[in-house]
Amino acid sequence: MRGRPIDVRKSAVLLMAAVLVTGCNDTEAAAPGAGKGSPSATKTTPTPSPTPTHRKLKPGAKGADVKALQRRLKELHYDPGKVDGKYGTSTQMAVWAFQAVNRLKQKSTLGASFWRALDAPKEPRPVAKKREKDRVDVDLKRQYLVLYENGEPRLISHVSSGSGEYYCAKDRGATVARCRYATTGTGDFRTGRRASGWETSPLGQLYNPIYFNGGIAFHGALDVPKYPASHGCVRMPMHIAEYFPDLLGTNVPVHVRRPH
Repeated sequence: MRGRPIDVRKSAVLLMAAVLVTGCNDTEAAAPGAGKGSPSATKTTPTPSPTPTHRKLKPGAKGADVKALQRRLKELHYDPGKVDGKYGTSTQMAVWAFQAVNRLKQKSTLGASFWRALDAPKEPRPVAKKREKDRVDVDLKRQYLVLYENGEPRLISHVSSGSGEYYCAKDRGATVARCRYATTGTGDFRTGRRASGWETSPLGQLYNPIYFNGGIAFHGALDVPKYPASHGCVRMPMHIAEYFPDLLGTNVPVHVRRPH
């Protein structure tokens, strides 16, 4: 008779344990993760989010992916300015030059085709048959120049050349204005006279100009749009014009073409 109460207590404990186990199972069954359509019930393919260097970028964007873009452009001899993770004007002009060399449509928004090209970039095509190891090639059709050093691109930059518009202006020392079209002539030239800082010309201000064809020069400008806009000179971004004279000596060949 003494053993019977012990058996009852054991039965009660076993009954309570069974209720608790059943309760946990009911909770799990009711949880969203175990219901119909959950990952455990059906297999679904999640929508991949863009990787940091492959999301769409627009001017004004900031972040580590912009910094990665800037570093990559520098590796390829384009100059986006300071590597600061900000998609500003300097980076935009480097992007234009890259798109021109790679025969891409020059768009501000960078999408899939741009990232593919950045992963497998093309080399700039020489514009002339003469291919001196140290030279400058200017592509007027696509608005970029390449400075070669020892046969390899040292710098690739966006430029803005002659607009083709008709204008009249007085040349240095002239008393009568001369009218002409704003063109950058094609041909083979060599670098000559240069000036440091801002130089005033009859047609405006030139920063660190390096002349290569009469009054036609490479020079820095505050406005270097995507299209030809100068009176004939080859405008370049100011941050590049700061050091361009250090890279380009005197009597260096310059080939200017409008290739197909």
